Amino acid sequence: MSSVLITGCSTGFGRDTALHFLEGGWNVIATMRNPAASSLPISDRMRILPLDVTVAESVAAAVAEAGPIDVLVNNAGIGWLNAIEGTPMETVRGIFEANLFGTIAMMQAVLPGMRERRAGTIVNISSSSTYKPLPLLSVYRASKAAMTALTESAALELAQFGIKARVVVPGMAPSTSFASTAQGHIMEAGGFPAPYAEFAKQTMAMMQSAEAGPVTSAQDVAEAIFRAATDPNCPTVLPAGEDAIAWAVGR
Repeated sequence: MSSVLITGCSTGFGRDTALHFLEGGWNVIATMRNPAASSLPISDRMRILPLDVTVAESVAAAVAEAGPIDVLVNNAGIGWLNAIEGTPMETVRGIFEANLFGTIAMMQAVLPGMRERRAGTIVNISSSSTYKPLPLLSVYRASKAAMTALTESAALELAQFGIKARVVVPGMAPSTSFASTAQGHIMEAGGFPAPYAEFAKQTMAMMQSAEAGPVTSAQDVAEAIFRAATDPNCPTVLPAGEDAIAWAVGR
């Protein structure tokens, strides 16, 4: 029976993806920083492990305890919404640590085993903001665009070992915790910089009105991740959700 390790499973895409793989008959290793907060059902096919992708020791311990992994899904990350002028460099580094460097660390941890078995798939989660420039997402978008570029190049160098690397690009998903988390970060940073306040107000209103149109559900993303993990003919870059697909076509 195949095994999948998924990062960032406490809520949203990660949680729904873990359940989707479980329903598909897989052994699931669902990871998160605080397993005590998990609402996932624990069983002989669903293990929950602590993992902070920004801490090397945590990555090594989780991968060692998980055992052989057929599929790695790098879903853990941080959402951020603010002007670049209002984003402290400490915050910039933290976003890249979680969204990009943590992904690289997880890939490096599982690749030796996949290479020895000459099989495996890595699925990284990007963002449809990489398809379409959006204001107040500059730092977040940069971290996700880097993830797409990372995956595309990795796919070429790993193919010789029978390993696939793919990136799923979700659209806007108001049902996830991204918006509330980003809003919380804005408050922690003292709000938007004063010169950007009116522009930010207009931008937030625009984003809220966009949610009245086609949006992406967590189930859309879970299904796309499952396809990326199981379909040999899946493209390297796979948009998830009606809005993401439309943006991808319109690039």
